[in-house]
Amino acid sequence: MIDSDRTLLRALFDAAVESAIPAPVLASYLPRPAKGRNVAVGAGKGSAAMAAAVEAAWDGGPLEGLVVTCYGHALPCSRIEIVDAAHPVPDTAGEAAARRMLDLVKDLGPDDQVIALISGGGSSLLSLPAPGLTLADKQAVNRALLACGASIAEMNCLRKHLSAVKGGRLAAAAFPAATVTLYISDVPGDDPAVIASGPTVGDTTSLADAREVLRRYGLQPGEAVMAALNDPANETPGPDDPRLSRIGGRMIAAPQISLEAAAAVAKAAGVEPVILGDALEGEARELGKVMAGIARQVRRHGQPGAAPCVLISGGETTVTLRGKGCGGRNVEFLLGLADALKGAEGISAIACDTDGVDGAAEVAGAMITPDTIARGAAIGRKLSDALEQNDGHGFFGALGDQIVTGPTLTNVNDFRAILVR
Repeated sequence: MIDSDRTLLRALFDAAVESAIPAPVLASYLPRPAKGRNVAVGAGKGSAAMAAAVEAAWDGGPLEGLVVTCYGHALPCSRIEIVDAAHPVPDTAGEAAARRMLDLVKDLGPDDQVIALISGGGSSLLSLPAPGLTLADKQAVNRALLACGASIAEMNCLRKHLSAVKGGRLAAAAFPAATVTLYISDVPGDDPAVIASGPTVGDTTSLADAREVLRRYGLQPGEAVMAALNDPANETPGPDDPRLSRIGGRMIAAPQISLEAAAAVAKAAGVEPVILGDALEGEARELGKVMAGIARQVRRHGQPGAAPCVLISGGETTVTLRGKGCGGRNVEFLLGLADALKGAEGISAIACDTDGVDGAAEVAGAMITPDTIARGAAIGRKLSDALEQNDGHGFFGALGDQIVTGPTLTNVNDFRAILVR
């Protein structure tokens, strides 16, 4: 049964990714062309695919623009320029692209329109520092946030207040032009203000909130960062800022939509899907332990003869790096899950990031089966050691259980499915 379970789990993940690809759905969300200039800007792992979909569907005359995406995620476009930059730690390419983007929109008038293409990963890619800060300052803060276990909302709160473009500043720079944002959500709750740190949305967080994140995790950035976080000039535009009076937004893909697509595939295969939520957060290994308890409960106390069940969930967990591994929240989740299941029969699982990159590794995620721990031990790999070292990628790589997709050109966050027979 293991091989067929692997096939089914992979099919569920593929369906989740496919439902978030921009090309089939974006055209129906495009705004009508403006009388003046139509300028497309954007950032994120799906922004190049979104730009290509805009060009394919656009029939409103002149169109221009600039989007920034991750290295390896670009697609050819003829009217919208595509720039590659680094993620999750920003680089000079992202800084230069953000500066050019601001220059592109700052002279627009009331008859012009900005079409913002925003997807997950855009926060690191739009890396223009606030006045008085350098890119090195922002890189250091990003690395510290990634290692301390901060949530995506906490990370983005800090990023907004250290940026010249995020937290509503891009739309403010475009005013009095109208700004219509098309989103691919990768955040719990699909809050537009959190997706890519909300470059076109009024911010409800404050400098005080950003300082509190530092205090909560015991982070001690340099003097320049603290000076910026104490400077009232770096407060972000709020939702009632007049410069944000001409904004609108449309969600074209989101985690719940992807979970429902996977559930439909499970149902067609005779497996009963249960969607546990699209916004599960917390330490990845701890969530794995909780999910193991739920899976055991289903297996022990499900109705005799009932159809197999698959527990489907999404969201964005965190990994607090303590060992020498590179982390990766999906593989860390699977390590915690397998450790708690201890080879329980009839339970297999997959956990992958829908963008094809789990943490710092160019691997989407991995699978576990009831024999995962035993197969690891047979080749000298103890799962408990991998968990201690945050080395899920090393462990699953040695077993041949990694899921490698390459860039998917979209991002609706993590996908997890636990199959219980």
